[in-house]
Amino acid sequence: MDMILIDGLSFALPLLIMAIGGIYCERSGVTMLALEGLQGFGAFVGALAVVLCGRKLGVGSPWLIYIALVASMAGGLAFSLIHAALCVKFRAQQVISGAVVNTMAMALTIFLTSVINSVITGEGSNKFQIGVSVRFTVPGLSKIPILGGLFKNMYPFEIVILVAVLISWYVLYKTPYGLRLRACGENPHSLDAAGGNVDKIRISAVMICGALSGLGGIFLAYSISASYSPNIYMGYGYLSIAALIFGNWKILPTFAVCLFFGFAKSSGYQLCLFLGMPSNYTDLLMVLPYLLTLLLLIFFSKHNHPPRALGEFFDKGKR
Repeated sequence: MDMILIDGLSFALPLLIMAIGGIYCERSGVTMLALEGLQGFGAFVGALAVVLCGRKLGVGSPWLIYIALVASMAGGLAFSLIHAALCVKFRAQQVISGAVVNTMAMALTIFLTSVINSVITGEGSNKFQIGVSVRFTVPGLSKIPILGGLFKNMYPFEIVILVAVLISWYVLYKTPYGLRLRACGENPHSLDAAGGNVDKIRISAVMICGALSGLGGIFLAYSISASYSPNIYMGYGYLSIAALIFGNWKILPTFAVCLFFGFAKSSGYQLCLFLGMPSNYTDLLMVLPYLLTLLLLIFFSKHNHPPRALGEFFDKGKR
């Protein structure tokens, strides 16, 4: 049971922080299907920073994970500007823009990782070795029956994500900026009439999404393996999109959906280990979160209420 909780939480929280980035973006009125690409590119920049700084600080330096954190957020933010420019400034079709960003991120990270590795190590590998993150156990709370596993062998990034979730909730629901952002997604013309800058707020929302997606991407790399590879992210961005949709574009329900996905994945893996099933069956059970996504789509999609101006271009002349 402890391993189900430990592994499930370490998988759910990176999904959650990416989903929150998607909530910011879509509550502003910009459709965000580029989470897959933003997390991958942000994680690439974070992993590259670890490789370069590790040569100076040493591969075992505890500062590397924090360097990776900052670098991945900067990388995801920078790459998100492509989506912001296409969707807000040039009014490109937002779904197509998201697909372009995803494809571009995958191609770039595979190419750049191989080229940089060939320069640094002489090998054309598409992986960056980032090392194993330290873990810690919370005294007292880890002794709680059943749920105590949530507080055992925690990654430092889990605390970072939980703090980021609280800050994101406060900014979105308790600040003037959050109010204006939500107005962008519901009635941008009313916000414009009140003196707000719709384009600027939407661009800032996409940038926040990029930073949070990069954060989730590097933490997935640490929790899944001790290396960065463009291939380990396939599908996780779309799971985050599914989570925010089923969470009705609200942070707390989205948190619950991400936990559901995380524990479903870890339960399937532990079941395979318990039954002694071959590795190919383990890979088959890893599709369990995606099957659950389809079931949730069937039963709950009709109750979803997306922002009314989601995907619509802002035109001052159409008040």
